[in-house]
Amino acid sequence: MKLRFRAAIALRGINPYVHVRAHQAARLQPAWRKPMPVLVQINGAPETPGRVNLMPAGDGSFYLYLDAAIRKASDTKVGDMVQVALGFDADYRGGPAGPMPRWFSMALAKNPAAKKGWAALPPSRKKEVLRHFGRLKTAEARARNLEQALHVLAGGKARFMARAWSDGR
Repeated sequence: MKLRFRAAIALRGINPYVHVRAHQAARLQPAWRKPMPVLVQINGAPETPGRVNLMPAGDGSFYLYLDAAIRKASDTKVGDMVQVALGFDADYRGGPAGPMPRWFSMALAKNPAAKKGWAALPPSRKKEVLRHFGRLKTAEARARNLEQALHVLAGGKARFMARAWSDGR
């Protein structure tokens, strides 16, 4: 780990995070302005560092959002003072984590507007959608979510994956 510092876990909205100051982030990757892939340990946990993206705050600093798995492994909560260890994750590759399910690619092929919407999505959103589909357990859930996905990707307005979609975004 290239960077080690102490900080308090704070809350931004409903999300626990640690603030990474601009001069600290510059030690990981100078002049970086987009989400920065890092390996993270909080109080030395988890044993195998977790993969997280630091999210830019707009002033050169970043938010290190701490998901439940990392907080559980480190036995920490909002308000705790923690030891943070970060390293730039040079092995990170953006884009979808796995192949597109055949049932989704076939549905996109039959719906040109949705296919165009899918092509316009940034890699991170595609990854999010494919992960969402990968967690579906039943055929009914898959059919219901496929219908919603095609609707919003084709430009429809609706809530899908806990967000409001409009014009394919």
